Amino acid sequence: MLSEIIVNTIFKTLDLKQTEKDNILSKLVYIQVKKGELLLTQNHDVKDQFFVLNGCLRTYHLDDSGKEHTLQFAIKDWWISDYIALWANRKSVLNVACIQDAELVKISQQDLDQLFSEVPKLNAFFRLKLQNAFVRQEKRILANLTKTAKERYLDFLKVYPDFEKHIKNFHIASYLGITTESLSRIRKEISLKA
Repeated sequence: MLSEIIVNTIFKTLDLKQTEKDNILSKLVYIQVKKGELLLTQNHDVKDQFFVLNGCLRTYHLDDSGKEHTLQFAIKDWWISDYIALWANRKSVLNVACIQDAELVKISQQDLDQLFSEVPKLNAFFRLKLQNAFVRQEKRILANLTKTAKERYLDFLKVYPDFEKHIKNFHIASYLGITTESLSRIRKEISLKA
């Protein structure tokens, strides 16, 4: 199922030689995940990261009381993993669940590190991805500290347009750090003003 088209899709901003594309392609694995399946689970080893070709996944932590705390949704053209475990060489602290049937490309950190040596352009590509992710996380932390729940919900709609109807209310509420009742109240308030 993997082809050069996949490499061109993932690394569309890079001008890669054919030998580089072939090398990258040899390290990628195509997988399909069904809605409800767990891609990663807490307290396990994490060796891979995943690129979303289509579908939607959710990263969350399950605390000791059984409450879910959603950190991220990953949609088309996004990368996802438990980076705490992957880069700190620890057991996973997060779960990655498929909330909409998905097609993914998987690459191991070991293969990616090898590609960094063999295809140096990938270093800059992933550094930029990491910088953008770090900026998004800091903005999210700042929003959680300074914005109202309604403002955070409106921000969510900008980041994840058209996915609201595919994501369960309690997942969205968990991502926003509010209750499902508060989410319903915010939606009602917005619809009355529209």
